[in-house]
Amino acid sequence: MHPEIASRLLHTRNLPSPSGAALRMIALAENPEAELAEVAQVLSRDAALAAKIMRIANSPLYGTQRRIDNLRQALTMLGLNAALTLALGFILARSLRSPDAAGSPDMARIWQRAALAATTCRVLATRLRLPQGEELMLAGLLQDLGMLALAHLEPRIYAGVLQEATDDAHLRRLELEHFEADHVEIGIWMARQWSLPDYLVEAIGGSDGRDGAGTFATCVAASALVADIWLRDDPVAARRAAGQMLRERLGLDRGDFAEILAQVSNALPEINALFELERQGADPERVETILEHARELIILRNLNQLQESTRRAQESERLADRARALEEQSRRDPLTGLYNRMRLEEVLRDEFDSAARFGWPLSVAFLDLDDFKLINDRFGHLVGDDVLRAFAAVVMNTLRGSDIVARYGGEEFLLVLPGTATDAASAVLQRLVEIISQTPMAEAEGEIVHITVSAGLATQGGHEQYESVEALLRAADEALYDAKRAGRNRMMRETRPPSPPDA
Repeated sequence: MHPEIASRLLHTRNLPSPSGAALRMIALAENPEAELAEVAQVLSRDAALAAKIMRIANSPLYGTQRRIDNLRQALTMLGLNAALTLALGFILARSLRSPDAAGSPDMARIWQRAALAATTCRVLATRLRLPQGEELMLAGLLQDLGMLALAHLEPRIYAGVLQEATDDAHLRRLELEHFEADHVEIGIWMARQWSLPDYLVEAIGGSDGRDGAGTFATCVAASALVADIWLRDDPVAARRAAGQMLRERLGLDRGDFAEILAQVSNALPEINALFELERQGADPERVETILEHARELIILRNLNQLQESTRRAQESERLADRARALEEQSRRDPLTGLYNRMRLEEVLRDEFDSAARFGWPLSVAFLDLDDFKLINDRFGHLVGDDVLRAFAAVVMNTLRGSDIVARYGGEEFLLVLPGTATDAASAVLQRLVEIISQTPMAEAEGEIVHITVSAGLATQGGHEQYESVEALLRAADEALYDAKRAGRNRMMRETRPPSPPDA
């Protein structure tokens, strides 16, 4: 900074400077051993300041569910660091509002930008889950300290600079032309002269939004761009610049940006009152336009989230269907599509337990293709596979939907007929044996291939009570061998009485 500018800043009588209360608060802020009682003592001497601390503790910015009724409650809820920082912000804001420039439109614009930036910083801290919410808020408020100094130093010249500037970069170029220093450089100098905490000095220095700045300084720079949406002549360009920084530097999407704008708009009246800026409200039409844009973005974001949620639900259902299909596939015989032996054992055990519990009949039957080895030997295994598939299809088309058929192994199959007594099961099997013998199963070497089948039936229920699934299967297997020995192509019932249960 040019020495003449520094000298003028040092010797300008109407330049604002921290009050005694502000200096005491700064000293407390720099003291790592400061206690809440000391802060309370300073605040208790200033009724207006104490009221502000209580008011902000009850404000939407903190969202407390319990009403704060006194200073002690407010300080306890906020904590030492937050209370110190907020009190310092209120005191500095009051100190920097010069009565001589209170009615200046340019000064009002600078203060409105400070209030908007402070609010944005608090909202950003919450959204990004930063622990330094109050420090960030104070940094947003004081980042344009250099503007206040230049407006006091040369009010007429600086008013023209502010009116001519189209954005922050243009403003700083104009400031350099007229004052040989820009507001960032002057703000850093003043912060050091006032012995403000280092983080405030760094935040003022990073308010130009340069690359490589940390998250704290980036939030401060972004808050100024958000404030410009309310204040610049071209709000669309300001909104584009703010959105780009939030997206590229802070990782916030359009939906986040919209919600930030809405929260700032809703909180701004409270912040204006807290920093005694009630008279510097933004144009209501501009505020409504910003809120409408924010609402549109939020609706769009919600729609996108709904679409994404639907897509995820559909993908989840697709994966669930795939898992169910794979599970079902693991239970099926790959050649015939019938249940495999593993699945059969699960089903048969459940049916056996239900039959025993409720006294229902349960019939099972082994089916074995007669002389199937001759087909494989004569026509080959591929034709044999065709015969097995055709046989399975005929069986499935003959049985009821509640009946179960599974490939037990090789050319041997098992039928499970729930709720079916011996006579009814016998009729089903007799009919099935006849249909099998009459149905062509394959064609090979110009010849139609027919087969016959032997069946062995056993029933749980009535006079027959088997002690286990295994005993029931053994009975059906013995009946199958009776059918084989009797000449094949027939059905036989188990006639030997079941073994009595163990005593």
